[in-house]
Amino acid sequence: MRKTFWIPLVVVLFVAAAFGDWVYEGQWGSDGHGAGQFHDPFGIGIAPTNGVVYIGDKGNFRVQYFTATGVYLGQWGSEGSGDGQLSLPEGVAVMPGSGNVYIADMNNNRIQYFTPTGSFLGKWGSYGWGNGEFDCPCWVAVTRGGKVYVTDYFHNRIEYFTAEGLFLGKWGTPGSGNGEFESPTGVAVAPGGNVYVADAGNHRIQYFTGNGSYLGRWGAEGSGNGEFANLSAVAIAPGSGDVYVIDHGNYRVQYFTATGSFLGKWGSYGSGNGHFEGPVGLAFNLSGSRVYVSDFFTCRIQYFKWENAAVVPASLGRVKALFK
Repeated sequence: MRKTFWIPLVVVLFVAAAFGDWVYEGQWGSDGHGAGQFHDPFGIGIAPTNGVVYIGDKGNFRVQYFTATGVYLGQWGSEGSGDGQLSLPEGVAVMPGSGNVYIADMNNNRIQYFTPTGSFLGKWGSYGWGNGEFDCPCWVAVTRGGKVYVTDYFHNRIEYFTAEGLFLGKWGTPGSGNGEFESPTGVAVAPGGNVYVADAGNHRIQYFTGNGSYLGRWGAEGSGNGEFANLSAVAIAPGSGDVYVIDHGNYRVQYFTATGSFLGKWGSYGSGNGHFEGPVGLAFNLSGSRVYVSDFFTCRIQYFKWENAAVVPASLGRVKALFK
């Protein structure tokens, strides 16, 4: 005699893995010399207290600052070498706590720093090979503890200082070995103190302890995931500690774990929303929910938000078993 049994099995809910991506949210800027216009926007610094966005307006020899969504607030700077004057300013960083703004005044071979509204506070640096001297300081990063890290482009090294410019140390020599550089550009400091450097000429990221001890590296020349063409800015995402890199020559942003495992990317060539023609600067707001990118050739700032994909059930059911 045949008997049929319905045996209830454990219900299994298969869920699509949660994921997300950076999506275009907004932009501001156009080519020009007026308020809110740019001529070669470069470095970006974000005030940690109120989210004010500072832009190194390189070709206009000034710094402009805006609300988090691009409403113009003010500016300072003019072409020259006097206190508060600028010559091709590139890197911008905002010191936690004080809110003071540090500028890599590239063509003057110095660092200048200002109050949040642009009053001159101090400077250091000059052309040369000695400690505290530069040959094209192009990017600057600051720490909550008050250290200032500077990439010295043509000297192929990193120098670091106190908040007032007292020399603390340096590392790097020309080359392609561990701890060597070929035209370093972007620099960023993780919350734990590790320093990440965009080693542009070697198409890689290298990272170090806060005093320059080599820890690791990743990257190679190319257009694949984890490959680069002429790196620019590097930034650390708040919370996750992931490392974001402007892959300038590939017109995109790539991001990685703290040790270089590829996580994602966005961007392609063009002038539309979410596209780039000359991406150079990169910075996060305090929460890490928004990231800003400066586009050198389209003279604009674009900003993006993290958007989680919906978590959707894939299947739900019972299995029918037939026994004889």
